[in-house]
Amino acid sequence: MAEAHQAVAFQFTVTPEGVDFRLSREALKHVYLSGINSWKKRLIRIKNGILRGVYPGSPTSWLVVVMATVGSSFCNVDVSLGLVGCIQRCLPQGCGPYQTPQTRALLSMAIFSTGVWVTGIFFFRQTLKLLLSYHGWMFEMHGKTSNLTRIWAMCVRLLSSRHPMLYSFQTSLPKLPVPRVSATIQRYLESVRPLLDDEEYYRMEMLAKEFQNKTAPRLQKYLVLKSWWASNYVSDWWEEYIYLRGRSPLMVNSNYYVMDLVLIKNTDVQAARLGNTIHAMIMYRRKLDREEIKPVMALGIVPMCSYQMERMFNTTRVPGKETDVLQHLSDSRHVAVYHKGRFFKLWLYEGSRLLKPQDLEMQFQRILDDPSPPQPGEEKLAALTAGGRVEWAQARQAFFSSGKNKAALEAIERAAFFVALDEESYRYDPEDEASLSLYGKALLHGNCYNRWFDKSFTLISFKNGQLGLNAEHAWADAPIIGHLWEFVLGTDSFHLGYTETGHCLGKPNPALPPPTRLQWDIPKQCQAVIESSYQVAKALADDVELYCFQFLPFGKGLIKKCRTSPDAFVQIALQLAHFRDRGKFCLTYEASMTRMFREGRTETVRSCTSESTAFVQAMVEKSHAKADLRDLFQKAAKKHQNMYRLAMTGAGIDRHLFCLYLVSKYLGVSSPFLAEVADDGYGVSYMIAGENTIFFHISSKFSSSETVSLLPQLRPEEGCHLGLPRNTGVFGRGGVLACGDSGVGAYMTVHLSSWLPQNAQRFGNHIRQALLDLADLFQVPKTDS
Repeated sequence: MAEAHQAVAFQFTVTPEGVDFRLSREALKHVYLSGINSWKKRLIRIKNGILRGVYPGSPTSWLVVVMATVGSSFCNVDVSLGLVGCIQRCLPQGCGPYQTPQTRALLSMAIFSTGVWVTGIFFFRQTLKLLLSYHGWMFEMHGKTSNLTRIWAMCVRLLSSRHPMLYSFQTSLPKLPVPRVSATIQRYLESVRPLLDDEEYYRMEMLAKEFQNKTAPRLQKYLVLKSWWASNYVSDWWEEYIYLRGRSPLMVNSNYYVMDLVLIKNTDVQAARLGNTIHAMIMYRRKLDREEIKPVMALGIVPMCSYQMERMFNTTRVPGKETDVLQHLSDSRHVAVYHKGRFFKLWLYEGSRLLKPQDLEMQFQRILDDPSPPQPGEEKLAALTAGGRVEWAQARQAFFSSGKNKAALEAIERAAFFVALDEESYRYDPEDEASLSLYGKALLHGNCYNRWFDKSFTLISFKNGQLGLNAEHAWADAPIIGHLWEFVLGTDSFHLGYTETGHCLGKPNPALPPPTRLQWDIPKQCQAVIESSYQVAKALADDVELYCFQFLPFGKGLIKKCRTSPDAFVQIALQLAHFRDRGKFCLTYEASMTRMFREGRTETVRSCTSESTAFVQAMVEKSHAKADLRDLFQKAAKKHQNMYRLAMTGAGIDRHLFCLYLVSKYLGVSSPFLAEVADDGYGVSYMIAGENTIFFHISSKFSSSETVSLLPQLRPEEGCHLGLPRNTGVFGRGGVLACGDSGVGAYMTVHLSSWLPQNAQRFGNHIRQALLDLADLFQVPKTDS
């Protein structure tokens, strides 16, 4: 009861003598400190808004301009060419000590200087935007930089030399260009040529030409108009129609997972690992709020868009009957925790002070030691977020819109993020090949009710101290969560540390109130809905075959000796592996990013090309000399790299077709060409983890005889049936993503269509052999596995 009294700022009782008020000094102290902390954050946001708004200028540069103008006037030099005098004459006449001629002259010079300063900022921003629209540097050979690119790089460095904050470059980034229809059609036909016979290709060519000449010009005009008006002509539609309007479960279909350090062990103490990790996460959030994180820069000079980072914390996807919405709060001071069927609310602060790792360890240990049983219906409650979206929306409205259920649900949805404490132990064991796959499956879906799939991410803690993440996909793509995870793992391992017994450093404060149990009143009707959602989710989870393995013979070190990009090398190996497995080629999509443009997200690279198929066929025939095979390989790799660069620079195929398709649905225009675009595919993700390691994560579906797409099937009045593939993860809709040694790094995702069920492990073996065969082709020695 002591904690309950501490939490109340004042109490009163009615007595015969009147009303007796009793104030809690400790509670009032926390209220005061919380208010101070809130105002500090507001002031920091205001300051950052000003500094970001005037970048690459600064208050100091404004002062320099004012002093230069004032100084020149004392030297009888009018740098304003008479403008200061004009401003002075326009100032209102008046009396008083502040209306002397000297004061009016200084005010006029300050106004003139401010105008020059603002004009300079605008000029520098527009110049930087123009410079960042140049992408010729991406298409130059490594080590053969042109003079034009050197001059360009010097100018970009000059205009961005001041230390930028996270969002300083946002207004200087160019907009994503709308490709010409003719260019998109040409690249599309090139991408399908290796997959069609002459008759099929001729038919597709006729459809494409008809679309280009008759339908596309009208659709294109709307896209161009949107590109002038909106920050990005793709991203808002992509978020809405690919993610938020999807009515099928988020689990497996959309959410993806990120692994812990699989080759490094920090501690076996579950609560201690959580203490360090969550402290590091909130440190990262503080840096994010203060914009102290440096923007990601390609080559160290080209800024990437940072807007996706805004919704990393305090964000929840709220279900709706027609479409979901992303709810983002400016701040949240607690996390929601799940353990053994119970939900808890754990405060991250004591007043305005962030809890230290040892305090967080104590709080999590209190949850782990809590013997109380789940309330009726509480244990599987989170299965609602794993089932269909319509069913969850209806249940939310019917059973969670008032009373204690509403309060408890708000505690979860308004949390900084969700934490799941599992009773199982998972870890990569090099002696047990299945261990990595089981670890991945646990992160991907758990037991279908111990993850809150609507939260921006769920931090998953296993009993042996191993961690992982399950992230919702709508708010951002995997590299964004990867940036957080890299910071957290580095801070945990190299800065916070542990005692010899595996606990957090320092002594906890035992006076902290324990975490609060969330209270529910879940009726039988709601429990039936929960069970129904659980059965849907369990069937989906049981249908996933996930095969993860570590490829040890070589990594990017050997691949670079072959004088090709690691990405192209692995992509061509995947083509070879698939052909050996299935005896044919298939549509293949690889994830790319468009973050060099404002609010850019992703694009797809169609990596099954005429060049790659020519090489694969030559390899399978086994009648070509190695020199000829190497030449064919280099042509395929060069083609792949060029397509990847085109996708990154806004000249991809699929996002343009996606938007043209949406406009056609808005206008009620039918297009046989757009209806031909394929929507099937399976996921293979890989991460080149170092000089000698590549991690692969391969998924297939037991129930599928060929391929089954889980793309959202929308009614025409809702927008469209999206006949285009998602570019990340499992079954064409997201799923397995950045995984491996650190869960971050140079990951890539590819879709291979036309798989048979239960083929993931067999296909993994084909990938191993294909990589070894390519290495032998270049006669580069490999390390022992």
